[in-house]
Amino acid sequence: MATPHSQPLRRLPLLRQAIKMKRQKAKGLLLETPPQTDQEMEPPSHHFSPEEKALIYEEALYTVLHRIGQPEPKHVAEATELLSYLQEAFHMTPEVHQQLFRKVQDLEKPLFCLKVTVKQAKGILGKDVSGYSDPYCLLGIIEHGMNMAENDPGSNRRRQKAVVKNTIPEDQTHRTQVISQTLSPEWDETFFLEFEDITTASFHLDMWDADQVESVRQKLGELTDLHGLRRIFKEARKDKGQDDFLGNVVLRLQDLHCREDQWYPLEPRTETYPDRGQCHLQFLLIHKRRATTASRTHPSYTVHRHLLQQLVSHEVTQHQAGSTSWDGELSPQASTILFLHATQKDLSEFHQSMAQWLAYSRLYQSLEFPGSCLLHPITAIEYQWIQGRLKPEQREELAASFNSLLTYGLSLIRRFRSIFPLSASGSPARLQSLLRVLIQMCKMKAFGELCPNGAPLSSLVTEVLRTGTLEWFHLKLQHHQPMVQDMQEMCKAILSLVLDVSGDLHQCQRTWNKIFNNTLKIDLFSMAFSELQKLVAQRVKEHMEMVGSVVNPEMGESLFQLYLSLKELYQLVPPPSERDGILDLDGFHKWFLPAIPAWLLKTYSVALARLQRAVQMDQLVPLGEPIKHSTSAVDLSTCFAQISHTARQLDWPDPEVAFMITVKFVEDTCKLALVYCSLIKARAKELSVHQKDQGQAANMLCVVVNNMEQLRLVVLKLPTQLAWKDLEQWAGAILEPEQLQHTLHAQLKGALTGLDHEIRSGVRTLAEQLEAGISRHIQKIVGTSENTVPEDAILPLMKFLESELCYMNRNLVQENFNSLLLLLWTHTLSVLTQTAAAQRNSVQISQKLKTALQNLEFCFHAEGCGLSPEILHTPSLQDLQRNLELQASSTQELIQRYFSNRIQQQIPHRRSLGPSPSRPPTDSPNRSSGSRCSAPPTCYPWTLMAPAIPLSS
Repeated sequence: MATPHSQPLRRLPLLRQAIKMKRQKAKGLLLETPPQTDQEMEPPSHHFSPEEKALIYEEALYTVLHRIGQPEPKHVAEATELLSYLQEAFHMTPEVHQQLFRKVQDLEKPLFCLKVTVKQAKGILGKDVSGYSDPYCLLGIIEHGMNMAENDPGSNRRRQKAVVKNTIPEDQTHRTQVISQTLSPEWDETFFLEFEDITTASFHLDMWDADQVESVRQKLGELTDLHGLRRIFKEARKDKGQDDFLGNVVLRLQDLHCREDQWYPLEPRTETYPDRGQCHLQFLLIHKRRATTASRTHPSYTVHRHLLQQLVSHEVTQHQAGSTSWDGELSPQASTILFLHATQKDLSEFHQSMAQWLAYSRLYQSLEFPGSCLLHPITAIEYQWIQGRLKPEQREELAASFNSLLTYGLSLIRRFRSIFPLSASGSPARLQSLLRVLIQMCKMKAFGELCPNGAPLSSLVTEVLRTGTLEWFHLKLQHHQPMVQDMQEMCKAILSLVLDVSGDLHQCQRTWNKIFNNTLKIDLFSMAFSELQKLVAQRVKEHMEMVGSVVNPEMGESLFQLYLSLKELYQLVPPPSERDGILDLDGFHKWFLPAIPAWLLKTYSVALARLQRAVQMDQLVPLGEPIKHSTSAVDLSTCFAQISHTARQLDWPDPEVAFMITVKFVEDTCKLALVYCSLIKARAKELSVHQKDQGQAANMLCVVVNNMEQLRLVVLKLPTQLAWKDLEQWAGAILEPEQLQHTLHAQLKGALTGLDHEIRSGVRTLAEQLEAGISRHIQKIVGTSENTVPEDAILPLMKFLESELCYMNRNLVQENFNSLLLLLWTHTLSVLTQTAAAQRNSVQISQKLKTALQNLEFCFHAEGCGLSPEILHTPSLQDLQRNLELQASSTQELIQRYFSNRIQQQIPHRRSLGPSPSRPPTDSPNRSSGSRCSAPPTCYPWTLMAPAIPLSS
C-alpha cells in the first residue's frame, strides 16, 4: 500500500516486513500466535530474470525505433529521450544498451498496416428517384508510383472520378456493403491496409451510390417531385449498371496520429454539389510480423503486461527514492512507450485493461502505491467483460490474480493495526482504498464466473479481523512480559497491556469502525471488544489469584492503577443490542476487594505525609490580601481534594461497600483535620521561640487561627465532594437511616466541634494577650491625678486599643475577629465593673471611668464594622452605666434624681423609671453628656479600614 503522494513513506515495504518477521521468528523473538484461518501466500515478485528483462527491453527498443504516426499532444516526440528513459528504467549499462540496440537495428522491419474502421456517414447526396441513395465505399492505399499527381491531396488539378477503381489494383481494393435507401448509412466494418513507406502513402476512400436495374413502372411508382422526374430522364441516358459518385476522402498517412477517430467531409469532383456530407472513420497504425523474440513467442497482452510492469516498477521506485509516494500518474516517457506498444500490437481496450490489472495487482503486493490505481482496470474489465474472448490460459491467469490479490488484501486487513498505523498520515484512506478495491473486485462478473466458490467478502474480512485481533493481543502480551518474574513487575506488565487494549479499542471506535462499517457493514469495534475483554479478564483474574488476600501498600498502588484502567476499558462496552450475553469483565470490581484496605491506607498515608511536609515548610505568613491564611492551608485543601478525587475514581458499584469506603474516607479526613490543628499549633510554638518581638508571635497566632477557620470550611464541603446525598439514596435500600446518621454525619459533626474548639482556643489565647494590656491601662486611668481631664486620662487606653485592634483586623478573618472583639468586650466590662466598685466614693475617677465606657462602646461598635448593638448592650453594660452615672453625680444631682424618681413612682400611668427629662438615656451608643468627655472620638484607624473579608470569599 502507499501513502498519499504529498507525504513521505513511513514504514517498510510489505516484503521487507515479511522478511523481518521471519527472521525474528527464526531467532525466537516472536510469540507463537493462534492458528490462522486464512491461507497466506508469498507476495509475487515484480522482478524479472536477466533473460526476461532483455527480451522486454528488446521489445521496447523495437517499438521506439519503428514508431509511425504523429505524436500525441502530451507524448514525447524525440526518440533519443525515449531511449534514454528505457535505459534508466531497465537499469541497463551503456555497453549492454548499445549491444541490444544494434541487435534491434538489425532485425527485420515490421509490416506496417493501417487498420481502418468505416463507421458511418451522414448528410450524403440522394441519387435515386426516391431521394435516397444505396451507398457503399471503396478504399485503399496509394503509394509512390501509383499516379501520384492524381492522388496528391494538395493538387489543384481536376480529380478523376474513380480514383480507387482506376488506380489501386483490384486485389488491394476493399469494399463495404451496400446500405439501401438511406442518407445516413452505418457500416462499422474494419479493413487492414498494408503499406511500406508512410511518407509516400496516402489513404483513399470513394463513396458510391450503387445503381440497380429497375423497370420504368417501378421508378414511376417512386416518383415524388419534379427532381425525381429529371432523375429518371438522366438515368435513361446513362448506361445501365453505372454507379453514381457521392464523394471521397483522401489523407496522407504521415499526417495521421497512431489513433484517429473523426468525421471527415466527403470531397466533391465538381462544384455542383459542394456539400456532400461526412464520413466517420477510425484509423490505427499497427505492426504485423514484428521480428522480436517476445512478439513471436508470447501473446501480445502478455508482452504488454511485462513492459507495463517493468515501467511502473521503475516509476514507483523513483518516487520512493525521493521520499514520496507514487500517485498513479505515469511519466510522459512511460505513457508514450506504452501507448505506442499497445497501438502497434493492436491491443484491444479490454486486453489493455486486463494487462494493466495483472501488472498492477502483482506490483501492489510488493511495492507501495495507492490502491485506487487498481480501480480503473477493474472498472474497465467489468464494463468490457465477455468471457468468450479469453483463452483458457488467460482465464486461469486472471483467476489466479483475483485469488492472489484477495489473499494478500486479507493478510493486510488482518494486520491493519501495524500496516496502517494512525501515526502515519493517510493510513485510514489507504485502508479504505484497499477495501474499495476488494469490494469492487468481488462484485465483478469476471470474478463471479472465474472464482464461483468463494465465501462472501464480508465473512472473510470478519474472520481475518477476529484472527488479527487475537494475534495483536498475543504480540502485545509477549512485548509486555517482564524480565523478572516479580509480582510487582507482573502487575505493571498487565497494566501496560490493558492500557494498550484500551487505546486500540478507542482507535477502533473513533476511526477503524467507521471504515469497516461504511464499506462492508462490519462492526469491528463490537467484535474487537468482545475478543479483547475476554483475554484481558482471563489475564487479570489469573494475576489476582496469584496476589492472594493480603495486599501490601506497594502492590495496592499498582492494583489501583490496574483497577482504574479496567474501569476505563469497561466504560467502552457496546450497548446490549450490539453484544452477546454476559461479558467476562462483568463484575470485575469484585476481584479487587482484597486491595481496598491497602488503597485506603495508602490514600491516608500519602495525605498525612503531604500535610506534614506542608506544615513543616509553612512560615505562618499570610499569602497576601485578601487571603489571610498561609501555604499549609492551601496544601491541606489540595490533600482533601485528592482524597475526594480518589473516592470518585473508585466509584465502587456495590452500594454497601461503597458506603463503607465513604465512611473510611470521612473518618480519615476528620482525623487529618485534627492532626493538622495539632501540627500547626506546634509549628507556631516552634517559630515563636526564636521571635523576640511579641507582635510577630501574635501575627503567627492569627495565621494559625485563620488556617483553622479555612480548614473548617473545607471540612464543611465534604458532603458535596463525596456526594453524600446520592450515596444515601443509593444505599437507602440496604442501610437504615439511623446507620447513615450515626456514621457519616456524626463523624462530620465531631470533626467540626473539635475544629470550633481549636479556633476558640486560639482566639482565647489572642484575647488573653490583649486583656492584660486593657487591665493595665484601666488601672492607669484610676491612677491619674484629680486635675487630669477625663479625655486625657483615657487617651492611652484608646491608643492601645486603636493599635491592637487595627493589627488584629488586618490579620484575622471577619468571623474570628468578631469572636475576639466579643471576648475583649466581656473582659473590659468585667474590669470596669470591678474598678468602679472599688472607686465608689471618688466622683472624679467615676467620671473618668464613665467617659472611658462611653468611648469603649463607640470603639467596639466601630460604626457598624465591629460588634452589633445587641451584643454590646448586655445587662452588665446597663448595670455598669447606672452605677457610674450615680457615682459620677454630685450630691445635689443625686437629691434631684431621688425626688424625680419619687415623682415618677406616684404617677400611675408611667410604668417606667426612665432617666430625668433633663438628661438623655444613658444606654444609647449615640448619647451625649454635658461633660467634656461625652463626645466619642472623631475616628479610630481600625474602623476606617474595610471590614475584614470572610474566609469563604
